[in-house]
Amino acid sequence: MIQKFFIAMAVLVITQMSFGTDANALCVDNYRANLRKGPGTQYQKLWEVYKYMPFKTLRRKGEWLQVQDLDGDRYWIHKKLVSNAYKCAVVKKDDTNMREGPSTAHPTTPWSPVKKYFSLKVLETRGDWAYTVDETGDKAWIHLSLIWIQ
Repeated sequence: MIQKFFIAMAVLVITQMSFGTDANALCVDNYRANLRKGPGTQYQKLWEVYKYMPFKTLRRKGEWLQVQDLDGDRYWIHKKLVSNAYKCAVVKKDDTNMREGPSTAHPTTPWSPVKKYFSLKVLETRGDWAYTVDETGDKAWIHLSLIWIQ
């Protein structure tokens, strides 16, 4: 029985290593989410973010998670508003082009360019490019150097 448990744990660890799972990575999984100064609704709202905004988890206090964004800023968010079931990304600078294919030879999308903090769900990566979807369902390719993925 104990041997089966250790084998199962080893398989889980190897699987997570193979897929690059980051236990600290989170994505906003709600249409909108408030980021707060402390762990509770009584704390000041500092920022409102949209679906697919990525964060790194720093610590937990009850139902609240302290998270860090791409700039290193720290906030608190309720755990029901986030997921680690998929990868997401955020654009690192203003006026970033989104492309119809995985190279600069492909045209930009009609809704390109986008601003810094534009959040995306990562569907796949191919070489130095990520195929993404935004909260409205628009899909596009973006160079990995232009996004922060969690």
